[in-house]
Amino acid sequence: MERSDRNSRPQSSSGRPSSRPQSSSGRPSADRGDRSGRGVTPRTPMGRSSDPTRFRPRIYEPLIPEEVTGEELEKSARAELLSLSAENAKVVARHLVCVDLFIDSDPERAHLHGMAAAHHAGRLAIARETAGYAAYRAGKYEIALRELRAAHRISGDVSIWPVMADCERGLGRPQKALEMAGSVEVSKLEKAQEIEMRIVAAGARRDLGQADAAVITLTCRELKNETSDWSVRLRYAYADALYAAGRNDEAQEWFGKCADLDRDEVTDALIRSAR
Repeated sequence: MERSDRNSRPQSSSGRPSSRPQSSSGRPSADRGDRSGRGVTPRTPMGRSSDPTRFRPRIYEPLIPEEVTGEELEKSARAELLSLSAENAKVVARHLVCVDLFIDSDPERAHLHGMAAAHHAGRLAIARETAGYAAYRAGKYEIALRELRAAHRISGDVSIWPVMADCERGLGRPQKALEMAGSVEVSKLEKAQEIEMRIVAAGARRDLGQADAAVITLTCRELKNETSDWSVRLRYAYADALYAAGRNDEAQEWFGKCADLDRDEVTDALIRSAR
């Protein structure tokens, strides 16, 4: 779903930080492995194979590059798979690695790996959360919300709350996103997630045609912060909200302030500050 504030969407990885492959030489290369298509080949359903960890009814799994072993996952992430059989844990681990491997270059393929991981380990928060984030990145908000809700029920982790709220926006339910922004769970968020929740809430206000309210939502002391990872995103969202409210001079000023911090040019703030 296209939204005017797409640069202000919550950032999400393939899953929780602990589920991301290490950036050492052990990480598989995205340039290797099967690249013939979306990476999906129909597999034989359960009933035609004696290996229940590879096949399930009504599930078609994406191909996993041979060089992906599952050992690329950080130790803490692999530990969460210990309740599975060794064989099943390896399958899940390899799918989780593939989510991270393809999340930027091929979100649809990453989504399929996420769903395969969740299929094999439906009772584990790490699998459901990773599947949820991958679906979110692929724009499949209904699936993402379902998986993230399941992860929340299992683990009680509230850090995924902003992404769940943005899924509600993606499904055309901005009022529900605002209800989530006002829930008790928000008081439990760390600063980075709190900022993301502000950005989502502001986006929901804009969805409802409340441009001025979106600006107010993002007006906070954290706008002065210049060192945190979320500083660029917050300033960009604020500048974009000002622009949507017709306050063009202020918007240009804040796009400039965003560009001052955005040395890697992750956003188009520099271009918009020159308009």
